[in-house]
Amino acid sequence: MTATAPPPAGRAGADGRVELSPDAVPSGPYANEDLLPVPLAQRKWTTYNFTALWVGMAHNVASWTLASGLVALGMDWKQAVLTIALANVIVLVPMLLTGHAGPKYGIPFPVFARASFGVRGANLPALVRAAVACVWFGIQTWIGGSGIFLLAGKLFGDSWATAGTIGGYPWTQWLSFVVFWIIQVAIIVRGMEMVRRFENWAAPFVIVGAIALLIWMTDKAGGLGPLLDQPSALGWGGDFWKVFFPALMGMIGFWSTLSLNIPDFTRYAAGQRAQLWGQSLGLPTTMTLFALLSVLVTSGSQAVYGEPIWDPVALAAKLDNWAAVLFALITVLVATLSVNIAANVVSPAFDLSNIAPRRISFRTGALITSVVGVVIFPWKLLASPQAYIFTWLGTVGGLLGTVAGILIADYWILRRTRLELADLYRSEGRYWYDGGWNWRALAAFVVGGVLAIGGSHSGLDAKGVKQGPFPVDGLIPFLKPLADYGWAVGLAASLLVYVLLSRLAPDRRS
Repeated sequence: MTATAPPPAGRAGADGRVELSPDAVPSGPYANEDLLPVPLAQRKWTTYNFTALWVGMAHNVASWTLASGLVALGMDWKQAVLTIALANVIVLVPMLLTGHAGPKYGIPFPVFARASFGVRGANLPALVRAAVACVWFGIQTWIGGSGIFLLAGKLFGDSWATAGTIGGYPWTQWLSFVVFWIIQVAIIVRGMEMVRRFENWAAPFVIVGAIALLIWMTDKAGGLGPLLDQPSALGWGGDFWKVFFPALMGMIGFWSTLSLNIPDFTRYAAGQRAQLWGQSLGLPTTMTLFALLSVLVTSGSQAVYGEPIWDPVALAAKLDNWAAVLFALITVLVATLSVNIAANVVSPAFDLSNIAPRRISFRTGALITSVVGVVIFPWKLLASPQAYIFTWLGTVGGLLGTVAGILIADYWILRRTRLELADLYRSEGRYWYDGGWNWRALAAFVVGGVLAIGGSHSGLDAKGVKQGPFPVDGLIPFLKPLADYGWAVGLAASLLVYVLLSRLAPDRRS
């Protein structure tokens, strides 16, 4: 592959951003209104919009359980905050690298992936990302519904929590789940502009709610001293490092999803500075501050109740003032809506649209995601921090890191950020490769994926019971030592293999 000149079918603005010429807009089977590049005049998101997006996504119940889950695993607050801060600085790098294509070309993630995987082959990473998002949608929807159920029970009395059961849960909990699901669908079907407006409003509201919870816990604990004095059960020796590295990969895995599909949002940016500063200010800073709030409150719950309560909904349910419970209920709803709509519906909506552009629009893809999220069983992943952080996040992070490595290698190392915009939507163009598939990307994906998750293994609890779906010795035993570094291994391996294969056997068109 060699660098190409700016596309003749595109028009470049003064800042280097490109849009299609009016007479060059594709209309074939690989294009629809939602997948076509955003015109320059409609790229309006500012630094504040991206910062607010990340504040809204980072400040949610799942993020809270990340930080407080580390405390539950034996870390003290300093170790937990350090782990999360480092993870988010690391994952910011591929986030900015893949996000660059959005403002420059106005394209979403699945179209961006066509440059490396092929016009048809891009469906592979798109489906992987969509599948992960569907699971995340189910997890977040269950969290939101559980929040409604628990906190509404404080307002309506015992009859709410003790209602007749269906499938092992009170029917009122299922009702809460459905209500929360409907609220999300009502917002997302109105399109990306509605998402932007909601995120702008939700971000400051959630921050106020988290600070209010910290103030309450500080008062219950008798000051900040008891919150900060909780010791680490791991120390700083070998026991800590055994937990630190897999936990770090898990924390990276949490946002490794967005490191792929961030172009879905940056395509609306007013310029590169907007996405660069917006993401840099929004992701690592807000995640670190929220982690600090989380671990302080969790440590405080350990001082007050004798054990760490790492679920903020369960902790808020201990409030004994109806006004405080109502405020907590609204905060949980807004926080969960904010992240679920932005992170787990937008991406699969575009990804599914990419599979059949003529049949699946953005709204149709969003509805499919919403339905798939209902038919999974997310509560099992939230049963313990071990399963949540190591099994789910670690495995997903390793696989998505593999895709990120290929995208970065193709866009930055081989193409030097230059794409033939119109050819991304055409058969027989420079991104058609062999029948629409680039075998080099597929080979790199397989090699990186095997190395990243091949050693996935499950640990044993104190009673010797296996915790997770994988063999204790790993899926591929000799790869077990790599499992704790899955995201980094997948990204590095796929990047190197893709560059090597592309140099040794370049495609004549590309």
